[in-house]
Amino acid sequence: MDFSDKAVLVTGANRGLGRAFAREFAKRGAKVYAGVRNPASVTDEGVTPVQLDVTDQAQVEAAAKELGDVSVVINNAGVLVEGEGLDSIQAEFDVNVYGIVRVTDAFAPILKANGGGTLVNVLSILSFVGRPDWRGYAASKAAAWSLTNSAREALREQGTHVVAVHSAFIDTDMAAAQTGPKISTEDLVAQVLTAIENGDDEVLADDRTRAVKAALAS
Repeated sequence: MDFSDKAVLVTGANRGLGRAFAREFAKRGAKVYAGVRNPASVTDEGVTPVQLDVTDQAQVEAAAKELGDVSVVINNAGVLVEGEGLDSIQAEFDVNVYGIVRVTDAFAPILKANGGGTLVNVLSILSFVGRPDWRGYAASKAAAWSLTNSAREALREQGTHVVAVHSAFIDTDMAAAQTGPKISTEDLVAQVLTAIENGDDEVLADDRTRAVKAALAS
C-alpha cells in the first residue's frame, strides 16, 4: 500500500513502539502526527508533534478538530502502573481503555469523511489471559480487545478497517525488566503495516501469542 497520500495519527509516539510506528510511516512518505503529552519530546524528522493526552477529553476533541485529514489512527498509548491497588487499576483503565474510546469516538467521523480509513488498537497477549501481578493491565487489555471487536462491527458500514494487535513482550522500556523472548518494535510495526495492506483484522505477533489465542478455542 502507498502510504504517501495518507495522514496518520499515532498516540504515545515519543518512544518505544509508538515512535517506531511514527518513524516507519514517515519513512514511507506518510504525513505523521505524534499525539503525545509533551510535544517537545518528539524530535524525529518528518513527524509532527500534537498535544494529546488520551485521558483528557478536551485535548482529544481539540486534536480531532485540528487533524481533519487523518485516515489512519494508531491507538498505541498505553501504561503499566506499578502496584495493583484500585488507584493503579483505574490509571491503567483511563489510558488503556477509556483513552481508546475517546480517540476512537473523536476520530471515527474523520475516518468516515476520508473514505473509511484504518483504526489500529495495540493490545496484548494479556487480552487473552490473566496475570496476577499485572491484573489491572491484563484486565484493561481484555476490555480493550472487546471494545476493538465492537468498534469493528460499528464502523464496518462506514468502511473503516479495524485491526487488533496482540503481542507478548516487546523490546521497549515497559518490558525492560522482563526476561524471555522479546519481539522488536520494527518487527511488530512491519507486521501491522502488512495487516493494513492485506485487510487483516488481527495481528498475532509471535509464537507465544498465537499459541495462547489458539488455546482459547479448546
